[in-house]
Amino acid sequence: MAARTPKKRRSSKKSPSLPFGRKCKLAGVSAAAVFAVVGFVLNPNLRELSKVERAVAELIQSIQNPGSELLAPTGKYVQTQFQSCPHFFPQQQPPIVPSQNRLREMCFDSFAILHNGQTKTPVFVAQRLNKRMLEQAKEVPRSNRFYEEARLPSADRATLADYRNSGYSRGHMAPAGDMDTPEAMAQSFSLSNMVPQNQTHNAGAWSKVEGDTRQYVRRAKGDVYVVTGPVYGQRTSYIGENRVAVPEYIYKLVYDPSDHRAWVYWHKNDPKTVVGNPISYEEFVKRTGLQILPTVH
Repeated sequence: MAARTPKKRRSSKKSPSLPFGRKCKLAGVSAAAVFAVVGFVLNPNLRELSKVERAVAELIQSIQNPGSELLAPTGKYVQTQFQSCPHFFPQQQPPIVPSQNRLREMCFDSFAILHNGQTKTPVFVAQRLNKRMLEQAKEVPRSNRFYEEARLPSADRATLADYRNSGYSRGHMAPAGDMDTPEAMAQSFSLSNMVPQNQTHNAGAWSKVEGDTRQYVRRAKGDVYVVTGPVYGQRTSYIGENRVAVPEYIYKLVYDPSDHRAWVYWHKNDPKTVVGNPISYEEFVKRTGLQILPTVH
């Protein structure tokens, strides 16, 4: 009997990353267009990008952070995967969520998003925070450069025009104030990380929730997991030509694995909302069907 030819083992060594300029050249991006975009990034006082330059900026974003994973609906609930960034979830176990069409998973440097192409907003945005990260975040200047998420199909994403003159602010789910590197800061201004939020609520009660959460993380023994997202009512309103859904409520779940405690801030997206007491994780699951922390009972 002939001996089997041994299979050639794959090298575990990663392929060397192409220089950024080379990536742009392969993608067909002209030097002049790249120069215009880079100039805008380095000097925010310059004019706004033209349509062509904005398209280049989106292409650059897609080169740096390739792909979004479409989650196939299976039964009543679906197990999310987040294979490229499971570290944003306790014990690297991503959530179980009610099954829907057009759900996409996206990984960023400092957060992960499950995005809903029907509402054009996140289902949730997950972060893993600790004291060191928040101390570093103090040194990172805010960018304030919102952009459309090129990794999402055009039919599934919000645009800058949708929010313009809508009467709603572009409300961060993963706050810019949590971002510990310039790259993470820039990524936090993706519209995939936003919901239409009442401006008074955003700057008032919700800002207090974000500040209180950071204060807790700074006192915690280690990593703290924070998950934020919108909840929609039966009569949903929309903004913009692409019909970006306006949430009725916004939640922020905080989980400290050192003592297995979890609580959820539950806010009506309304100017009269006050901070109030958080609800329990069990009550949150009843209201939303989202099993964000499958290991917590």
